[in-house]
Amino acid sequence: MKILIAAVSFSSNISGVERHALNLVRCLLLQPEISELHLVVAPWQHQVLQSVQPLIDARLLTHVVDVHRSSHSRNLWYYRQLPKLAAQMQVDLVHLSFPMPCRGSGFHCPTIVTLHDMYPFEIPLNFGFPKFILNRLSLWQCLRNVDAITCVSEATRIRLKQYLPAAWGKASQIYNYALMAPASAAQSPIPGWECEPFLLCVAQHRRNKNIPTLIRAFDRLSLSGQISPHTKLVVVGIRGPESGAIDRLLHDSGLIGSVHLLEGLSEPELKWCYVHCEALVSPSLTEGFDVPVAEGLLAGCRIVCSDIPAHREIGDRYCRFVALHENSEEAFAAAIAASLREPKPQAISLPMFSAPTIAKQYVSLYRRLISSAEFAQSTRAASAISISNSESQSL
Repeated sequence: MKILIAAVSFSSNISGVERHALNLVRCLLLQPEISELHLVVAPWQHQVLQSVQPLIDARLLTHVVDVHRSSHSRNLWYYRQLPKLAAQMQVDLVHLSFPMPCRGSGFHCPTIVTLHDMYPFEIPLNFGFPKFILNRLSLWQCLRNVDAITCVSEATRIRLKQYLPAAWGKASQIYNYALMAPASAAQSPIPGWECEPFLLCVAQHRRNKNIPTLIRAFDRLSLSGQISPHTKLVVVGIRGPESGAIDRLLHDSGLIGSVHLLEGLSEPELKWCYVHCEALVSPSLTEGFDVPVAEGLLAGCRIVCSDIPAHREIGDRYCRFVALHENSEEAFAAAIAASLREPKPQAISLPMFSAPTIAKQYVSLYRRLISSAEFAQSTRAASAISISNSESQSL
């Protein structure tokens, strides 16, 4: 089975979609049915590949394609060049690691896309106006043209049915892989860290991540004396549309020295953060899956998170949940303070998010898609022969 994973995206630092692609590679390499695995990235994603544990396997071939970084260029590459690349490599299936424009008729083999969320419909302010309209159109175009859709959670699958019911029939649910690096970094990735306690949030600077609410809750905890005055807040995630508002909030509240905004951490550095933080906090308004919550459970973190379906799906019995309402800052501050009074929990196992489980699910789906495509091709060939014979007899 020869599989192509398309992972060309904008970010030069690792984000959720890049992590998904790389974790998918890890999972698939566990399966003997995979004879070749082609990972396709852009030139500026070199740092992304360096930030993860080495992926060493003779079956894995990494391709750096010639594409410009602009959204227009990347969209055109997916639409025009990816089908040609798949044909050139003679792969059995193409897996888009996130939704991008897809010319279904241009592929010689089945196509599948991982659907992480429905943000263009759920929370359009993630993208701004009028960009969210283009994102909606692009998402629908992709979901309509691929042969199969894998949703990273049941919450995402339900949202798909709500917003684009016509695509729901070809969707299945396969969880994201939650990975813990085998070893944490030897040194802190936090600049100037001198063993101060810190709260951790792993989130891109987007509206749905609700980072300002966490910053205000942290400020409330500091001013009320419920946490040590030396406590820091560490936010790990690439900058985005909300970065300006976050920077202004930190400046206006005088928290610049107490809040660290980090990006581009390696997997061992991220594990160091999980292991050493006082608590992991995820105040998201909506999520498709939220890998950091799952990874925090694997690392034995105290976890305080918003009470949304994706979080419940991951850690219903293990997290401290906070309802989202007009007093969310106060509620998060109270929940964090209560969590810090409790002992750190033990790390737990989450077999449904493990590599062997997810690998088997993907390979099973791939096999069905490839078999269906081969059957359709053989049926068309038989039909063509039958028509040809009929025409010959009539002559």
